[in-house]
Amino acid sequence: MTKRNSFWYVLIGLIAAGCSGGNKSAATLPLPEVAVVTVTPQPLVLTTELPGRTSPYLVAEIRPQINGLIQKRLFTEGADVQVGQELYQIDPAPLQALFDKAKANLTSIRLRAERIQSALGSKAVSQQDFDDADAALKQAEADLETARINLAYTKITAPITGRIGKSSVTDGAIVTAYQSAPLATIQQLDPVYVDVPQSTSDLLRLQRRLADGRLTRDGNNQNIVQLILEDGTKYPAEGTLQFRDVSVDPTTATVILRMVFPNPNGVLLPGMFVRTAVKEGVSDHAILIPQQAVTRDPKGNPLALIVNAAGVVEPRMLTLDRAIGDKWLVTGGLAAGEQVIVEGLQKARPGTAVRVAK
Repeated sequence: MTKRNSFWYVLIGLIAAGCSGGNKSAATLPLPEVAVVTVTPQPLVLTTELPGRTSPYLVAEIRPQINGLIQKRLFTEGADVQVGQELYQIDPAPLQALFDKAKANLTSIRLRAERIQSALGSKAVSQQDFDDADAALKQAEADLETARINLAYTKITAPITGRIGKSSVTDGAIVTAYQSAPLATIQQLDPVYVDVPQSTSDLLRLQRRLADGRLTRDGNNQNIVQLILEDGTKYPAEGTLQFRDVSVDPTTATVILRMVFPNPNGVLLPGMFVRTAVKEGVSDHAILIPQQAVTRDPKGNPLALIVNAAGVVEPRMLTLDRAIGDKWLVTGGLAAGEQVIVEGLQKARPGTAVRVAK
């Protein structure tokens, strides 16, 4: 063997020994450690937050039913008033005079009708005379009743119980019957309505999920609604979903949901912006995973890494429904019992073996 050949045999031997030692070193490296959560389907009540505004339960605009002069305003602006409470006094003098006149006229006509009726038996008057007198009596009675009603209208009273706003007139103002501008407005604020627009696309999605069994109704609790105030605090009392409108607003493609909330302390005022948590239904096998377990591919599609039964990392493309707290609701891509990596994602690579931390 020549010296040249001997050199190459030695070099190859050294390289082989080095490679053998490197493989042995690599084989002894510890596997990357990851933390996982096990997918466990669970029943979950799904809700959706929708913005809305409050409105009074009852509204009454106060208008006069006769012409006249306001003698006195009899309420405190901004106060609570009771049904039947007197609010304004219109000068009754002209209408009192008309009432007295109608009353006196009725007395005269009634006496005349009685005399004609007595004479009718002796044929001293004709039947036509009696019919005319009887018709005049009925007309006089109707005139008196009209005068009585108009006189009663001089006292303007509250048609509902609620809180009254500012007065648009002062003492001495001239008002006309059924004028366009109200004298004041009463609003009943306990309870109050909350009107919430819901898009027709969300409504159709909900109907499909109920139809295919992915959601079920929550029995008697289905119509219970939670309220969140403008400052983010939760309103202490629960409300009730009364109805969903049957007409779609063509300009916004929404339907109106009307809810009723108790308001004993007057916290909710008309026109206030609020958010409502409306129950959609119950998902019997909902899958929730921490948001930190979800990453995105270059196209923005959500995915998660799982550890399979062989301890090897696998990627899973996900279908996400919504965020619930610090978790994602997953509707596709995961099955019960699978282990989703939540920590150590930077060390986990698809196709590599990992060790699950205990």
